[in-house]
Amino acid sequence: MVRSTYSVGRWIRYLQYRINRVCSSPHFSPPFHQTCANSCIAQYAVVVLLAVVGHHYMNHLDTKRMEEAAAAAKARNAEKEQEEEKEPPRNFTLAQLSYFDGKIDGKTDEAKPIYLSLNGIVFDATKGREFYGPSGPYEMFAGHECGVALAKMSFDTEYVDDLAGCAKLNFGEKNALDEWIGQFTHFKPYPIVGRLVTNDMLPSPDRVVPLEEIAKNDGTGAVPEGYAAAPIYLGAGGKVFDVSFGGIGFYGAGGGYNLFAGKDASRALAKMSFSDTENPDISNLTEKEREVLNDWVKTFEEKKLYPIVGRLP
Repeated sequence: MVRSTYSVGRWIRYLQYRINRVCSSPHFSPPFHQTCANSCIAQYAVVVLLAVVGHHYMNHLDTKRMEEAAAAAKARNAEKEQEEEKEPPRNFTLAQLSYFDGKIDGKTDEAKPIYLSLNGIVFDATKGREFYGPSGPYEMFAGHECGVALAKMSFDTEYVDDLAGCAKLNFGEKNALDEWIGQFTHFKPYPIVGRLVTNDMLPSPDRVVPLEEIAKNDGTGAVPEGYAAAPIYLGAGGKVFDVSFGGIGFYGAGGGYNLFAGKDASRALAKMSFSDTENPDISNLTEKEREVLNDWVKTFEEKKLYPIVGRLP
């Protein structure tokens, strides 16, 4: 604004100089000098006014463009940060997937995300809340495997959560399913957040898992067919959990509890210690420490819904 005032002042001084030069010419009589000056002043005043208005208008446009550019840059940075914060693709059980139905979470009073699975590929369809959220035409598919249902264009509940049925579709239905997956992947597009692993694809929870097998499954091994991430086994309270089903951020590489991956962490969890990861003995735990361990096991089973893939030897 200071610069604008300075520029206008220069214009006024220049115009005064031009008026004096033209209107004080010796070729004109004194009465003409005054008339000429008045006319010139009026004309130049209009020019100055237009210049000032134009200058302020251009400044306003520049300010608006700068504000819009700053807002766009802020939005891009926020989106980039959000993408960087996202967890890598994870494994889902049917029970875990069912949480993401878009309804109001009773604990937070906020709308939950909307995830749904097509032939085992789990998409984040939250952007399509008007279709898959509460009261939407496809709300029954939120939080479920719906590949067979969409391929058949059926709302029959017998086709919901039928992952195995995707392999039994006829030629036309398979093409329809592929088209749905293509739309979700490329046209919408909805982010892929993981894979659905049904109970028949999981190891038996009743088998005894040797410590050597637990150690191999620390999140760095091969990704089994149908999984999104390598298993991360963690032993606690006599059970072996696969915490790759939602716990990669904690127990995967770089996570705060990565030291527990591939270990019987019963003693370490009970004592809330990172120095006991190589010692699984819980025979001498205090009553308080056993309560802490039981709380961990309860959290794994009931809150996190980590699948049990076996028992400790």
